[in-house]
Amino acid sequence: MSKTADVVIIGGGISGCTIAYNLAKKGVKNIVVVEKSYLASGATGRCGAGIRQQWGTEMNCRMAKYSCDEFERAKEELQYDGDIEFKQGGYLIVSSTEKEHEQFKKNVKLQNSLGIPSKLLRLDEAKEIVPFLNTEGLVSATFCQKDGHLNPFHTTQAYANAAKRLGAEILTFTEVTDIIVEGGKVKAVKTTKGDISTNIVVNAAGGYAQMIGKMAGVELPLFSERHQILVTEPLEPILDPMVMSFSLNLYCQQVPHGGFIMGRGDEGEPRDLRITSGWHFVEEMSKTITKLLPPLKNARFLRQWAGLYNMSPDRQPIYGPVNEVEGFYLAVGYSGHGFMLGPATGRVIAESILGEETTLPIDMLNLDRFKEGKLIFEPSVV
Repeated sequence: MSKTADVVIIGGGISGCTIAYNLAKKGVKNIVVVEKSYLASGATGRCGAGIRQQWGTEMNCRMAKYSCDEFERAKEELQYDGDIEFKQGGYLIVSSTEKEHEQFKKNVKLQNSLGIPSKLLRLDEAKEIVPFLNTEGLVSATFCQKDGHLNPFHTTQAYANAAKRLGAEILTFTEVTDIIVEGGKVKAVKTTKGDISTNIVVNAAGGYAQMIGKMAGVELPLFSERHQILVTEPLEPILDPMVMSFSLNLYCQQVPHGGFIMGRGDEGEPRDLRITSGWHFVEEMSKTITKLLPPLKNARFLRQWAGLYNMSPDRQPIYGPVNEVEGFYLAVGYSGHGFMLGPATGRVIAESILGEETTLPIDMLNLDRFKEGKLIFEPSVV
């Protein structure tokens, strides 16, 4: 294990690995990624793994489009021997109220202006894409064919392998126990396998981001909330796109192996880092999804799991340096969207560390926005 590093990245999910890759690609040699378990063991490996560009703010649209474009060429660029399983079956997002329908009109206009090929659909057009969709109570839908689904484990491993080929060191089953700050500057990271002297630390710790922040003496306005997912037995292919509804609070996708992965939010979920599963989720998920997609009434579910959404006050990520601690950078608070923004995160955080102009503007996502009252709210989230 290296005793010194130019950059230490805490967290071996999609964010940590894409940041390492982008730094290494730009010539930084002494990079160490520290992961307390295996790669993608946290939020990355427990997410629904959907990739969409259909957002309601320009910032999210730009970040999502950049990431989707990168995912399309990732296998070739990263020289990955496996398959990252990027299935671009699209996202069909349905509205169930007139207010939501009006928001969808605004969203599509914005998305199209940024080069995202989404379109507003009538319900009969939506049924052409998903013939068994129950349109009772729905108003309209939007669709973008370039959206889709990725395998989070293969994708993270692809970035990790590429980073290692460029000289990065990745330590798994190594837990960070403290961050040494002297005179307002980062000096070292303490781990269960020894200390690493460094002047730059990136907090990409997902659900544990607030704990890592406290180690550096930084209070982050975050909390981690359990979110659950279930998957059915493999079935014959019948659903190409991800079907999603913000107002009905659900998403569902048939993945390449045939199983249906689905999830929903619940304001009553615990905020204490637990990742156990509960029956309430299964009951509510079953009720909502079988009403919208009736054929799933006959599907048997195989298992369920939970992961942590690391939530910020405005449900947007926190990016960039912490002014109070020199050398401490943040890539946290994704609020459930970290995986799909992975390539953009890796690019802009690497550029920020190196003092370059960022490919995508991220100044508005800095930590200080919360005390300045400059929050950014996204209308299109589950």
